[in-house]
Amino acid sequence: MQPFTQKVISIIQDIPSGKVMTYGQIARLAGNPRGARQVVRILHTMSQAYKLPWHRVINAKGEIAIKDGQQRSRQLNLLNQEGIKLFNQNKVDLSEYRYDPDWNDVDII
Repeated sequence: MQPFTQKVISIIQDIPSGKVMTYGQIARLAGNPRGARQVVRILHTMSQAYKLPWHRVINAKGEIAIKDGQQRSRQLNLLNQEGIKLFNQNKVDLSEYRYDPDWNDVDII
């Protein structure tokens, strides 16, 4: 496994319940500021195997990026269950719910 992939997995696993991070934010923390699309691919291919809280990852606008209706609805429901309030039916207030880990606290392999 590539070091970037390992870092992304570790960062996502550390997102606490009731908080979200953006694809770009995760990519920057993992060492590749332009790696947001790679984060998407990692989530898509490794969420189940690593039990990643995929629903806590959203786009830079605070929106649910998933287009598939069923998965989108599932993500909205999971976020609501964690107490995250959405507005405009799919948008998270990043100023309230964004998780900004201390760079030194991120368990990077």
